[in-house]
Parts: sequence; structure tokens; C-alpha cells
Amino acid sequence: MSAVVILIAVLIALAFVLAAFSVRVLRPYEKGLVERLGKFQRVLDPGLNLIVPFFDVVQKVDMREVVIDVPPQRVITRDNVSVEVDAIIYIQVTDPFRARYEISNYIVAASKLAQTNLRNVIGELDLDSCLASRDNINSQLRDVMDQATDKWGVKVNRIELQRIDPPADITDAMSRQMKAERDKRATILQAEASRQADITKAEGYQRAQVLQAEGEAEAVRKRADAERYRQIAVAEGEAKAIGSVFNAIHESKPDDKLITLKYLEMLPNLAKGDANKIFLPYEASGIISALSAMVEGMRPNGGSSRARLPQAPSDAPPAHSASPVPIDLEQS
Repeated sequence: MSAVVILIAVLIALAFVLAAFSVRVLRPYEKGLVERLGKFQRVLDPGLNLIVPFFDVVQKVDMREVVIDVPPQRVITRDNVSVEVDAIIYIQVTDPFRARYEISNYIVAASKLAQTNLRNVIGELDLDSCLASRDNINSQLRDVMDQATDKWGVKVNRIELQRIDPPADITDAMSRQMKAERDKRATILQAEASRQADITKAEGYQRAQVLQAEGEAEAVRKRADAERYRQIAVAEGEAKAIGSVFNAIHESKPDDKLITLKYLEMLPNLAKGDANKIFLPYEASGIISALSAMVEGMRPNGGSSRARLPQAPSDAPPAHSASPVPIDLEQS
């Protein structure tokens, strides 16, 4: 009875051992390669998998993206400048079978391949292109390495250049060049600002001159309009005054003596000025003398204003002569 119990216990233990060796659990980011007696059988997916114990061996492959740091190295550019370059590679296994059996260590191989291709790509560029075209260098490296690693079942997702360090003397020269370029740009901007300020000032002065000229023209026009209106108003006032005087004279029904008196009072006003002269026919001198005497007799005190009329000379020509005699009128 005890021997049977022991046998059953041994069989149960053996079953547990066989079950443990027959089950393989793979994580979500892993895949398994089953080898039976040294020969590849199949690929296991993540989860619970059964294998033949003691005959099958499972090789796990990590399918996650791997970051590889390429060691810094000296590279000669096309213009013979030695620069120190390092990069980072992001690769990922796409075919676990080829990643396991086509290359012994794809991480080391990718790092060495990146170093070699860095020398080739940067060696075809000058220093300025290397510093200004990092994206182009990254793209070229990725394309070259992707073709080389495709047979390994590995895909190069991207390559990033961390730094490109020229020698110290080149760095100093570049710093001086950059400073000179910035100084030049600052000088150009300052000159441009000064020129723009001068243009703005000139335009403002020109605009002020135009506005001043327009204002003066408007003032002259307004003064001319005011003078025209003044002259019109004066003329209208004089016309009204003349009309009033005319109406007053006609309403008073003046006689010939009053008309003659008014006529003679206007003669001094007509003669104001150095160039004003009145020419009367010689025959009118006698009539004017008689009128002057009559006017003097009509004034109460003999008047303060008088018109001095020239006396006809004794040897004057006959009365029928038509030669005009100048008369100077003055107001005392």
C-alpha cells in the first residue's frame, strides 16, 4: 500500500514538472522562437504557449524600440575640417527570426554601421553645410542604415545628431564672424532707421509747407472776398446815398441857383490830386466868372471855399475861338 502511494506521488510530481516545462508565458512586447533539437520550429506570440518539454527550447526576442548611443568620433569634412560628432539611433526589431539568426548582435552592428556612415555622409559636406543641414544628414543616414539593417529584420526609425563640434580655433573664428555679421546688421538697421526718420521729417516739413501755402492762399482768397464784399457794400451804400440825395433834391424842387452852387462846390473835389485838371472851353470863362460872383454874393460871409477862375486876358482871342482854357481848382 505504501509503495502504491509513493508511485502516485511520484507520478503527480512528474506531471507538475512536465507541465512546468511544457508551458511558456510571453509578455506583450516579446515573441518566442521555438527550437526543437537545434532546429527552428515556429514563432510564439505573447501569452500562454505550450511546447514539448525537454525537446523544445524557446528564445525570447524583445520587440520594443531600442535606443543606441553612438560614441563620439572625429570626422573630416570636405573642406578638411576635423569635427567631433556623436549621434543616437532608434531601432526596432520587425522580424524576430532574422534578428536572431541573421546577425549575432544587431545593437553592436547598428552602432558600428552608424559610425561608418557618419564618416561617409559628413565627408561629402563642408563645415557650413554640416552645421546647417542636420536634418538632411539625419535623413541620409537613416536611409542608408535602413537598407543595411533590413536583412537583419531590424528597422531604423530615426537618427539624431547630438552635436557637431568644430575645433576651438574654428569656433572662435565663427564667433567673430557672427559678431561682425550682427554688428553689420545693427549698423544697417540703424542707418535705415535714420534714413527713414529723415524721410519722415522731410515729408512732414513738406506737408507743413503745403498746408501753410494752402492756408495763405485761403487767407488771400478770403481777404479778396472780404474786399470784394466791402467794395460791393460801399458801392451799394453810395448808390443808396446818391439815390437819397437825388430823391431829396427832386422832392425839394431846387432852382437854378442852388444847382449852380452845388456844382461849384463839387469842383474842388474833382480837382484833388496833382494830376487832376479840368479843361473848359474858353467861351465858358466869362460864364463861370459871373457864376462865381453870384455864388459869393449868395453866401452870408463870403464863404471859406472859393474857386479861383482865370480872368480872360486883354489880348484874348475872339469869343468864337474853341481853344480850351485850363482851370486850377484849389481848396483853401
